[in-house]
Amino acid sequence: MRDAAEFDAFYSASVQRVLGHLYAMIGNRAEAEDAVAEAYARAWDRWTVVRECDSPEAWVRRVAYRVAVSAWRKTVNRLRAHRRDACAQRVDAISVDHVAVVTALRRISAEQRRAVVLHHLVGLSVAEIAAEVGTNENTVKTRLARGRRALAAHLTEPEYHGVDERARP
Repeated sequence: MRDAAEFDAFYSASVQRVLGHLYAMIGNRAEAEDAVAEAYARAWDRWTVVRECDSPEAWVRRVAYRVAVSAWRKTVNRLRAHRRDACAQRVDAISVDHVAVVTALRRISAEQRRAVVLHHLVGLSVAEIAAEVGTNENTVKTRLARGRRALAAHLTEPEYHGVDERARP
């Protein structure tokens, strides 16, 4: 049976030291915190065995380091796979219109943007959007109307037509 009070005392007495050690070893505090948290969770799961070790703190430190290295390896492997896949793919150029639409979408409210994207890009009906968003159909219709109006205003600004108003005589 695990003794929560004993583990809590161990955790309180050692966590800052282990975190400091791991941070010094890997150089990233956020990653060190994540790895230390995972190591202490594993220690709690195996507390009956860990408490009998010569140094439970060393056990936690070793596990935390292994967790951090494993996370680093996974990240490196993901990046390598991404580069490998990305190099083999042909990417079409992004049109000026695409950039303008994405920029205009960023300038409208999140609710309007969600409704416009779900309706016009995903192809959902007003009823389907209402169900997904958790609102009524009239609210979706209002967001769509206002979103379209706002998009139209942003897409008809001179900057999207290659005209700089300041450059006119």
